[in-house]
Amino acid sequence: MLCIATKIHQLDFSKLMEIYIEGNQENGALLCRDMSPNQQLLQAEQAFYQYLTGSYFQTQGAMYAIWTEQGQYISALRLEPFLDGLLLEALETAPAFRRQGYGMKLIQAVQKAYPQKIYSHVSKRNIPSLRIHEKCGFCRVLDYARYIDGSVSQTAVTLCYSGGVF
Repeated sequence: MLCIATKIHQLDFSKLMEIYIEGNQENGALLCRDMSPNQQLLQAEQAFYQYLTGSYFQTQGAMYAIWTEQGQYISALRLEPFLDGLLLEALETAPAFRRQGYGMKLIQAVQKAYPQKIYSHVSKRNIPSLRIHEKCGFCRVLDYARYIDGSVSQTAVTLCYSGGVF
């Protein structure tokens, strides 16, 4: 089931962190090398929380989309205004639920709920994500990614789903 959060208090943050555990472990290890793995994870989760409360949810139109089943958070992504549509970012599925179609279910539910252009930046090396986006009707529009802050990455591509909107 698709759930949308437009404010931090609408999220169960601990359940959300279960989805992003691997990314937070990687970020914590990079940022806090002198700490234990548990402390690194805690620091990364605190930084994530600060980003969501201090920046992300301060953006008008920003929202979190979460696929849930029986109250459990399975897959999540962020959406925020971008160009003439929305930008889909941070698509992730909890490790125990990968390769079961949940990322695709989430994207398709978002496409149905928000029938407008949806952009996504995906690493050129992230073949599973590229395939999911392709199956969901996204097409490559740029061979690089230009982010909301104006920065550019040559290691990612920009995809777009128009959903009949032109």
